[in-house]
Amino acid sequence: MINDLCVILFLKALEKGRVKTRLATFLGEETALELYRCFVEDTLGMLVQGGYPLLIFHDPPAARRRIGQWLGKRYTLLPQTGEDLGDRMQNAFRTTFARGYRAALIVGSDSPDLPNGLLDEALAALGNQDVVLGPARDGGYYLIGFREETFLPGAFTGIAWSTPEVFVRTLAILRNAGLRVHLLPAWRDVDTPEDIRALVIRNSDTAFAGSATMNCLRRTQGVDKYTGTVHGDRLVK
Repeated sequence: MINDLCVILFLKALEKGRVKTRLATFLGEETALELYRCFVEDTLGMLVQGGYPLLIFHDPPAARRRIGQWLGKRYTLLPQTGEDLGDRMQNAFRTTFARGYRAALIVGSDSPDLPNGLLDEALAALGNQDVVLGPARDGGYYLIGFREETFLPGAFTGIAWSTPEVFVRTLAILRNAGLRVHLLPAWRDVDTPEDIRALVIRNSDTAFAGSATMNCLRRTQGVDKYTGTVHGDRLVK
């Protein structure tokens, strides 16, 4: 593992109707908002436990004060800038490298049970690989990382974001550029009721079972109506 590396966390401000919109269709905007809050807090807990240097890039850019009131003063908060997700990720990498970091990776807040082990693997891989990429099961990716000297802005252009082709297209761009790519195991974002069911099933007997996300699912009335998974403290199969 190389020195001077950083984890970048992308997150959104807590605004009803702007977060977890697909889940909100089934769970309602209030429940989706509360669930997203738990996603972020569990992800931050994992990152803090891992001891990774951390920069938080938030959207919208003007929400810094609100996010600071939510998360506290311990984190470095920076605005996401750019026209689309690709622009925002490009600019986050550039800002991070300009701060003196030699390697960085971006994770989002849609995989609240992402384990430290995958972050450790990603950061270690950047010691001898050019780029690291973690495929999401919906066709996107949950993590991407570069060393400063291997950073490829073209990996974020010409991508139809939020489609099943994101990972395949990105991997092709990276490999066509001659970069050595370390692929992480696939992981699952939580965007649909089926994703919630999978989250609950895979964490029925893990440490994540006591997380804010799982506790939110247990106490939120109506979640079981859409997932068929959560009744109090009991998993319904």
